[in-house]
Amino acid sequence: MSRPAPAPSIQLQNREDAGHQLAQALLNYNRQPQTIVVALPRGGVPVAAKIADALQLPLDVCLVRKLGVPGQPELAMGAIAAHGVRVLNQDVISRMGISEQAIEQVALTETEELQRRDRTYRHNRPPLNVEGQTVILVDDGVATGSTLRAAIAILRQQQPHRMIVAVPIAPPVTIAELEQEVDKVVCLIQPDPLYSISLWYRNFDQTSDETVCQLLNQTRG
Repeated sequence: MSRPAPAPSIQLQNREDAGHQLAQALLNYNRQPQTIVVALPRGGVPVAAKIADALQLPLDVCLVRKLGVPGQPELAMGAIAAHGVRVLNQDVISRMGISEQAIEQVALTETEELQRRDRTYRHNRPPLNVEGQTVILVDDGVATGSTLRAAIAILRQQQPHRMIVAVPIAPPVTIAELEQEVDKVVCLIQPDPLYSISLWYRNFDQTSDETVCQLLNQTRG
């Protein structure tokens, strides 16, 4: 029988609190030209909106979808992004004995959701151009890093000048892996073991599509 995860000694109030604290760690980018904050929906958007507001930077989203293990959707076996970008976690796939057919079935479902979110969040607006820009890529927490790596892959195709990952929570092993892929990683809490991202928040309610659209429209306005 597995032991319950211990109560963490450090907790963030909510995603807005996480964004506020990350903004303090990113003050060097305050009002910097050719710098953009990019969020992973949905949970990353409230975090990124606080950062963009505090630093007075533009905000956009990078649409990616986690590929959850069949029967255990919270466990990522990979992620997909636009233009056919796919990142797979071979360790998880091998350990769980997941077939190629099962991966394709999950990928098909998540591709449909990716397209729905693109219509919902963008309303036919093109994404902001990140070529030559410093990109601050934000999520509300990272476990395996599959989703972030898919976002990094799609953004790299647009040739940004620099890429910075800013997240409230991530385990040290994932931070070390991400540091090999981007120019800088900013992380507030690095628990080992992580157990669950939600443990490190007092309030970790699901972020709705309506909230995402509202925050993006406020920034665009």
